[in-house]
Amino acid sequence: MKLHVTDETSRLKAVILGTAQSNGPTPTIDEAYDPKSLEHIKAGTYPVEKDMVNEMEAFNEVFKKYNVEVYRPEIIENYNQIFSRDIGFVIDDVFIKANILPDRERELEAIQYVIDQMDQTKVVRPPEEVHIEGGDVMLYNDHIFIGTYKGSDYKDFITARTNMAGVQFIKDLFPHKIVKEFDLVKSKIEPRDNALHLDCCFQPVGSNKGIIYKSGFREEADYMYLVNLFGRENLFHIEREEMYHMNSNVFSIDKDVVVSERNFTRLNNWLRDNGFTVEEIPYAEISKQEGLLRCSTLPLIRQK
Repeated sequence: MKLHVTDETSRLKAVILGTAQSNGPTPTIDEAYDPKSLEHIKAGTYPVEKDMVNEMEAFNEVFKKYNVEVYRPEIIENYNQIFSRDIGFVIDDVFIKANILPDRERELEAIQYVIDQMDQTKVVRPPEEVHIEGGDVMLYNDHIFIGTYKGSDYKDFITARTNMAGVQFIKDLFPHKIVKEFDLVKSKIEPRDNALHLDCCFQPVGSNKGIIYKSGFREEADYMYLVNLFGRENLFHIEREEMYHMNSNVFSIDKDVVVSERNFTRLNNWLRDNGFTVEEIPYAEISKQEGLLRCSTLPLIRQK
């Protein structure tokens, strides 16, 4: 397998789509990884397996429609394997294994059969002190955008997933790229104020547009960096409640094809008005775990 991913929106050829099969029981309050899951566990509205399997199958059908080669993780009994983006990512022709939360290590083992098909000299595992997850890594032309958290209380936040050692690791690995980190707002208790990953508050679409949530950035300068790079007129600004429902976490199959949640009315209309084909699918149950379409995918090959 010849890996190739240099941006978020070129024509997708091969992808790992997570799975909701044998997803296990509803977690306990103590087991919640993020404030949104916690909210739904407490409310008794945590998603059930059948609904999530149906949502992921709808996503898979869209991939079939566009002739994308789809790999799925091997099933681990009673285990959440939906968010394949967390466990690894491709930059150029390099597969980088994420140093994820220790109790999620088995998710990497479940895609080992895919990793075995890669050039092993292009498979990288960062050292232990490097924390980095795929949801925080975004490619745009000669840029690599990385979400991080610079607060001194980093270690106290289970929602802080990528540290500055992770940013430096990518800078060292790709010295020819412009690596720009963004300091994200984190909360352990309020999902409306928690940008778990960069794709929870920003994502490029098309060749020069993007979806952005201003209050997801701790520093105004980080937000302005993207405004200046893309142009304000090319950015769709989402509101706090839209960010909560994960409006920036859509997924591009091509420069002009975006898979989006069917309830994102304002966003989907904007996308269509700007010439995009919007493939609307149900994904609201999965969003209760503070992840959506981009989080469920690990692109392996996009067209050059």
